[in-house]
Amino acid sequence: MTHLETRARPMNSRAYFITATGTDSGKTYVAAGLLRAWQARGHAVRGLKPVMSGFDAAHPQACDAATLLAAQGLPVNAESVAAISPWRYAAPLSPDRAAALEGRRIDVVALTDWCRQQLAADQDVLLIEGIGGVMVPLDEITTVREWMAALGLPLILVVGTYLGSLSHTLTALAALREAGLSPVAIVVNECNGAGVSLGDCLASLKPHIGTMPLFALGRDDTAGLQVLADFLLETTP
Repeated sequence: MTHLETRARPMNSRAYFITATGTDSGKTYVAAGLLRAWQARGHAVRGLKPVMSGFDAAHPQACDAATLLAAQGLPVNAESVAAISPWRYAAPLSPDRAAALEGRRIDVVALTDWCRQQLAADQDVLLIEGIGGVMVPLDEITTVREWMAALGLPLILVVGTYLGSLSHTLTALAALREAGLSPVAIVVNECNGAGVSLGDCLASLKPHIGTMPLFALGRDDTAGLQVLADFLLETTP
């Protein structure tokens, strides 16, 4: 049982939470692409990566938060990274373990409250990028799923094109349903060096997801990202 409280979110801006079936599925690529696409439509955007592991403080420009900052046209330095990613850990492990190795623990209530505060900031569109997959632990009882449920934002689920992706996707969807959650879009992202084609992934997945909106992104698919960005703003409150 999670100790997070679900509350209504402020309605002064659009906001989304982007998650994935697992690490290296392309969350950050899709998130950065959405930020650019919304900006191209004239929207004021903010992208956040509240929790990061595998963070090298000596090279902040190499982290996922830096990619989001660059997509917004913002400077990348230690201060700007810290501003959008307050919970940063060095070990490339699940955040609960990465924090423990530093003698720390993620306060998930503080994390969720911080995200809620950002929702009230002055922007047209806010995008929060999760860490790892849907069921990655944040502490001993809370996973990313409970964090998402507490925030109550429309969810974007990113799926990679690799062997095993179908099983991981259906497992993630089952875990989301168990918590009363459902993505507003499933994005199949063509991974570099993928062993499974984008077409095969789509063909395998379609019969299992019902009417959930499904999007395919090839490599460097700027047009596809714009279609996804427009769909999200047109179909979600």
